[in-house]
Amino acid sequence: MNAAKSIIRRPNRWDEPFDANLTDDIVDQLLSIPPFNQMDSDAFGRSVPLRGILKNDCRILDLDTGDIIVREGDYGSSAFLILSGSAVVSLKSLPDNILGRQTTRKMGWVQAISQLWKNSQHPESRDYSKKLDEIAALGSREHETGTRVFLHDIPRVISDDQAVVLRPGEIFGEISALTRTPRSATVVAGSKSRLLEIRWQGFRELLKQHMSMRQHVDKLYRENSLRTHLREINSLKRLPKEVIEQIANETVFESFGEFQWNQNFKSISRKDISERILSEPLIAEQGDYVNGLILIRNGFARLSRKHGDGHQTIAYLGKGDVFGLRELVHNWQHDEQTPWLLSLRAVGYVDILRIPTDVCERLVLSNIPESVMPPPLPENISRSEKTNRRKGQRKDTVDRGLMEFLVEKRFINGTQTMMIDLNRCTRCDDCVRACASTHNNNPRFIRQGEKYDHWMIANACMHCVDPVCMIGCPTGAIGRDQETGNVTINDKSCIGCATCSNSCPYDNIRMVEVNDRYGRPITDQANGDPIVKATKCDLCTEQLGGPACQRACPHDALVRIDLTNDEEITSWSKR
Repeated sequence: MNAAKSIIRRPNRWDEPFDANLTDDIVDQLLSIPPFNQMDSDAFGRSVPLRGILKNDCRILDLDTGDIIVREGDYGSSAFLILSGSAVVSLKSLPDNILGRQTTRKMGWVQAISQLWKNSQHPESRDYSKKLDEIAALGSREHETGTRVFLHDIPRVISDDQAVVLRPGEIFGEISALTRTPRSATVVAGSKSRLLEIRWQGFRELLKQHMSMRQHVDKLYRENSLRTHLREINSLKRLPKEVIEQIANETVFESFGEFQWNQNFKSISRKDISERILSEPLIAEQGDYVNGLILIRNGFARLSRKHGDGHQTIAYLGKGDVFGLRELVHNWQHDEQTPWLLSLRAVGYVDILRIPTDVCERLVLSNIPESVMPPPLPENISRSEKTNRRKGQRKDTVDRGLMEFLVEKRFINGTQTMMIDLNRCTRCDDCVRACASTHNNNPRFIRQGEKYDHWMIANACMHCVDPVCMIGCPTGAIGRDQETGNVTINDKSCIGCATCSNSCPYDNIRMVEVNDRYGRPITDQANGDPIVKATKCDLCTEQLGGPACQRACPHDALVRIDLTNDEEITSWSKR
């Protein structure tokens, strides 16, 4: 007898529109103005029509003077078209407190010691003696779409000679939206303004069908970002400026995988390993023709080789890594043409720059010094042995099973991951108590998590390379420290919307009801509901000695480790 089944309709892309209140009349108005009235609606096809993009992938933002639209350093997933009014782009970096972010100062020794008797005896106690509106240049106000942070006096904060004013018809934020890179500048409303916010899925479709918009974005990227990205690559940074210019003109920009990978991360992670690997988009396949040098711009990619009927993970590549240089050099120097020795697949979402083979041979290989050339492929070794020697891999490398685990669970995203050696850990909880003592008696992590062999990745913020938790925070309360890269939350500007908590694929951000210093619940004066805040590990950012959890472990069982660094993983796992 067959087991009972639950049958539901397959979810469609536009089941959840960006703005459920966007009317057909507004869509008609949008279709009558540039650039939409210049687009051929028939070119979009029936599954993703132009009207559908405007109705489901866009929303209208009505802004007051000074409202912060995007902040420098934030991660965004949408672009903006100015419909009316103006936007002011700051050419200088603004202080964190003006952007609504946490400003951090290290404690002195006296302050650090005094925590032992000053900590509150009540859970999640807060002192709100200084409110957001009391910061000289910053305020907050309620809109239909939620709380917004604004600048009281734009000219005082952003002087005319340090600003660019954008007018109706201009687009901004498109590069960050398409590449999930931090916003390069802070933009505020220069007057009462109306903007069209276009989420990346719709913007991508508009680019596909509208040549002038695509050319505009491509031109901006090549002018403002591409040359910098190429110079970040070790094998290219010594090339003459004019050669970089030529390479930039012929470089192809490509993306693979799901931009919002966190939304279906948990369901995919439950699949069998062979299914997961095969479902990852192929960037390059083992045995195929080497069609160019691949530079990882953002995200992570899996290096794997065929092994029996399946695939075996060799390593992973992240931002700044190069794939294919060894094969290209070999083929350039020999008549024998070697294909890709490994496969490269997108893990989640990956942006790549591809320099075509003929461009590499003409401009790269003939100009790079011998010192950055990869070691040659030996003539007398088997294909599998060649594979093992890629990237200068040493015999003393990461355990293959551990590597598979870290890639499958996407822990490779973490730069400060809490890794616990369960063979050494005695479950004494000194790490938890140390965390609590430095956070007003409220621990900011849970000593549990995913396990492989005798290793555990604890539920503590990993301060990710790709911090999807930062996307969509309406007040900028969650942000990355520009110096350390740590992701922190400003408790005062956090409005408890849970956007960051819901976005974190690792369940490392918790929402808590807060109390005053006497233990009384803090409630909303408008409706009496409890005030809720987001909390997570901040790496003891104010403490002199760094993460208290690691310092407190008496058995050296716990480490905060950069899982983007193979050598760190190897050193720790092979102690």
